[in-house]
Amino acid sequence: MAKSKTNTEDYLTMYRQMVRIRTFEDNANQLYLSAKMPGLTHMYSGEEAVAVGICEALKVTDKITSTHRGHGHCVAKGAEFKEMFCELLGKEEGYCRGKGGSMHIADQSNGNLGANAIVGGSMGIATGAAFSAKLLGKDDVTVCFFGDGATAQGLMYEVMNMAALWNLPVIYACENNGYSEYTRTDEIAAGSITARAEAFGIEAHQVDGQDVLAVNALTQKLVDRARKGEGPFFMELMTYRYHGHHVGDINREYYRSKDEEKDWKDNKDPIIRFRSWLVEEGIASEEDLDAMNAEIKQDAADAVEYALNAKYPDVSEVDMHVYTDIEHALARDTA
Repeated sequence: MAKSKTNTEDYLTMYRQMVRIRTFEDNANQLYLSAKMPGLTHMYSGEEAVAVGICEALKVTDKITSTHRGHGHCVAKGAEFKEMFCELLGKEEGYCRGKGGSMHIADQSNGNLGANAIVGGSMGIATGAAFSAKLLGKDDVTVCFFGDGATAQGLMYEVMNMAALWNLPVIYACENNGYSEYTRTDEIAAGSITARAEAFGIEAHQVDGQDVLAVNALTQKLVDRARKGEGPFFMELMTYRYHGHHVGDINREYYRSKDEEKDWKDNKDPIIRFRSWLVEEGIASEEDLDAMNAEIKQDAADAVEYALNAKYPDVSEVDMHVYTDIEHALARDTA
């Protein structure tokens, strides 16, 4: 694995965050299977090194935009279990007071501008955030997460054109997990994905999305350059989702084999790879990491129990955060 950060605490933080994501998803899946969670959710399990490698290179004030498969991004950018499980269960204490659910969690206190159920739907938001930072003279960088399937959206090409023309501090992070819903990526995306960005003069990189240190090292370099006005940049992160397109996509053999899934889990798991490296380098012992895993597992169990017993929003909130305060807006415009 490629080395990036040199501080032991940073390495352990990355490991903790990856395990937190996997643990969150395991619990979210169980909430769905036990019919306690309304609607569907899209598991991020297997892709943890992407979210953590990128977000650990960002400041709290840096922004991200997320996707329908966005729990990992949310956790990696600083979200807490309790508020996230409350959001999944439609409870008042959720990040969006229970109104966003799995595919629309936002945590703006940590720079997460929100997940978006529309494929590629946050590309304009991310580019707008980067434009805002440049216009206001801030050194904030925005990372736009999206999947390989989103490369078919016209919006991507419109915003990359603008970002390139205006040298915006934005990084487009394509999580290529090999499938666009139920179809192999090479059957829906002609040519090279990185070449799409290069056509606009945007520097593009491909990286092993199962190697958190490689992802983090590349991201640190690109973020530093983006702060200096050298953006935008494009990253294609080669990764894999262990579950189906969503939690209801259980019988997947008609579009990918069990042997393929087993190979990724047994030989390319990002958490197992990083854990082995930590032990080999003498950064942590197996016992230390087992204790950390147990602590995280208990934290998640406690958060789930809390969320199950938390209250729902009052019916009076049905139009809260839906419509603007007209009187306030008019007063502001006439002031």
